[in-house]
Amino acid sequence: MARSPFAATEARNVLHDSLFPHVRQLSAGWQETLSEPTCHEALLRLDAYLEQRRREGAQIFPHRPFQALHHVEPEDVQVVILGQDPYHGPNQAQGLAFSVPDDTPLPPSLRNIFTELRRVYPAAHIKGHDLTPWAQQGALLLNAVLTVESGRPASHAKQGWEVITDSLIRRVARAPQPKVFMLWGAHAQAKHTLIPTGPGHAPVLILTANHPSPLAARRPPKPFIGCDHFLKANLWLEQHGAPGIQW
Repeated sequence: MARSPFAATEARNVLHDSLFPHVRQLSAGWQETLSEPTCHEALLRLDAYLEQRRREGAQIFPHRPFQALHHVEPEDVQVVILGQDPYHGPNQAQGLAFSVPDDTPLPPSLRNIFTELRRVYPAAHIKGHDLTPWAQQGALLLNAVLTVESGRPASHAKQGWEVITDSLIRRVARAPQPKVFMLWGAHAQAKHTLIPTGPGHAPVLILTANHPSPLAARRPPKPFIGCDHFLKANLWLEQHGAPGIQW
């Protein structure tokens, strides 16, 4: 039986069970989208695939793949930040894009996110590495792929998650409230086509920049460091009667 390189010491954030109990724990607003035929079929395929990989010895993260949806309803989302897939090291991924538990070392992309945040809000008091407080205020921190295998980045890409998360993005985009989409890097920017804009649609601001990874954060064409997205988002939300996010 094939074993993950981290199998000797199992991480605390391993997914052990089927996806469907996790779906049933979500609010009716999210369950409605996930019960659509295309999403349901994708979930069935994913569930079978994940069970097979577990039987083959893979450690799969995170323990709660839909964690980003537990903190905010579709009609309460103020900001959407899109990631690619979860961190693949033990005890890192927690179901929120870019976020890690407070007792986990700061990943490079999150370090650059905090660097940019402090640049525009010098007095910001960043309490830890866990971005749950952002999620609780209406920031949807959604990865395109919601599971990954230990030590294998992007290992669950193109297994069906993209069908599901594209549907979730469309669901949020058509909700009536004003919202900001922060699209960092080419992968996130490819989701632009899922977001309707203009007359007849909800007020939307789309902000784009390079990915906050050290490989791209300070490089052209749109450096992440200096993008002012956190400030621009709040100013726009306040102009549209929304409270914004206390970053």
